[in-house]
Amino acid sequence: MAETFDYIVVGGGSGGCAAASRLSEDAGTSVALLEAGGKGDNWVVTTPGALVLMVSGKVNNWAFDTVPQAGLNGRVGYQPRGKSLGGSSAINAMVYIRGHKNDYDHWASLGNTGWSYADVLPYFKRSEDNSEYDGEYHGKGGPLSVSKLQSDNPVHDIYLQAAREAQFRIREDFNAEDQEGLGIYQVTQKNGERWSAARGYIHPFIGSRSNLKVETGAHATSIIFEGKRAVGVKYRRGKELFEIRARREVILSLGAFQTPQLLMLSGVGDAEALARLGIASTHHLPGVGQNLQDHPDFVFGFTSDAPYFAGLSFPGIGRIFKGIAQYRRERRGPMTSNVAECGGFLKTRPDLDVPDIQLHFCTGMIEDHGRKPRWNRVGFSCHVCLLRPASRGSVWLKNADPMQAPAIDPNFFGDESDLDAMVAGFKTTRRLLDAPALKAIQTSDVFTTGVESDADIRKVLRERVDTVYHPVGTCKMGVNDPLAVVDPALKVHGLEGLRIADASIMPTLIGGNTNAPTIMIGEKAADMIKAEARAG
Repeated sequence: MAETFDYIVVGGGSGGCAAASRLSEDAGTSVALLEAGGKGDNWVVTTPGALVLMVSGKVNNWAFDTVPQAGLNGRVGYQPRGKSLGGSSAINAMVYIRGHKNDYDHWASLGNTGWSYADVLPYFKRSEDNSEYDGEYHGKGGPLSVSKLQSDNPVHDIYLQAAREAQFRIREDFNAEDQEGLGIYQVTQKNGERWSAARGYIHPFIGSRSNLKVETGAHATSIIFEGKRAVGVKYRRGKELFEIRARREVILSLGAFQTPQLLMLSGVGDAEALARLGIASTHHLPGVGQNLQDHPDFVFGFTSDAPYFAGLSFPGIGRIFKGIAQYRRERRGPMTSNVAECGGFLKTRPDLDVPDIQLHFCTGMIEDHGRKPRWNRVGFSCHVCLLRPASRGSVWLKNADPMQAPAIDPNFFGDESDLDAMVAGFKTTRRLLDAPALKAIQTSDVFTTGVESDADIRKVLRERVDTVYHPVGTCKMGVNDPLAVVDPALKVHGLEGLRIADASIMPTLIGGNTNAPTIMIGEKAADMIKAEARAG
């Protein structure tokens, strides 16, 4: 017989870990958490510098591809997504950013009551254990450890000096009253180790909370419905098939690609499109898989002989080995690096209300997401991404096989205005990179030598832009919106016993990295569920 729990959380990523942990705080409430990947607790995950092994390959990574992108000269893009407990918080660059307060006020203005900045700030604070900041904007004692970097890299001072030379303001805390400026990122680390959502919310309670069951290697294949009510989940582990039942609710937290995929596999989506694949309609909901948004990103790259960067050269490899020894001794040094150590938020025009681009300054020469390492190409990179693109993409089923990846179309530069905005972002970023402090440590410009005119910039953008790993929006939250999939309580429209708690519910893309906001969504989802249970 199928096991039965009060709640089933499908997907052990950032939102799912937060939701499952908070729901299981009540010993009288039983929770099952299903995760297709592994436990996410070995040295590859906990050692920050090992992220390059995961992002560039298939270790703890779904490693999805996009469909060919018309706006990128027909290129196929790359979409790494975490495949373990912790989801993408187990493989990402650990940058702790919440987005701009205006982003959440905009959500509320669309009719999403309870999602203004004032509404969500308490959940950011509740999740956080910040070693540096507290007060109005920060929390202490939460499950998610946030700290300053322990890489001790002197390039931080060079970066800040270049920012001053280029006349950009310096920002110490990107998550307080204002966001604009450049600085050193805080990271989701503790004592120099990665602190994923799983490490904060789930690992401490595996085996110690009898009401929490965590199943890894459990690939969900469909939601079980009785009429319009979700009552369970079917999943595969190895070659075996299982069913699990929910007394109260099924909560989907598989992320912006796989949450809509599971809904469509279960007959929830555009009925006509599903019928073409032989999938019977459970509920016609045309917005499932629509409204995909992601940050288009361009990477400048420079070789350097400064001793601050690791890479494939004899000196670079030597620095790696020294860094490993230092990490084992004291949890400091280059192996604690999140690679994207510096960055910030800038306006490409002074009349803008909020920053429209974000920088990630990397202590390595990154090409094609680290998938093209080259001998003797040691140096640094600087990403620039567009924070609120106008383009909208989609996710759909290639076929009815739940073990196959979905089709993913970010539709980068589908709206021509995004290309114009990225040209401005390119020029603004180059101001920083041409500042004397950074110019002094460059030995060659790898990707943008001779790129001067707007036409040159457009050409190189189409040739090299790809994701900076922030897909959202494919099960958008909304009211009186034909493409909305969930309401402000995160309940799926037209169905019962089914909610979504991940980045797919974002109606619009936030101005920054999406991991902390996704954890906030999981926290808020659990709080709403608990409140309804108490009231009912």
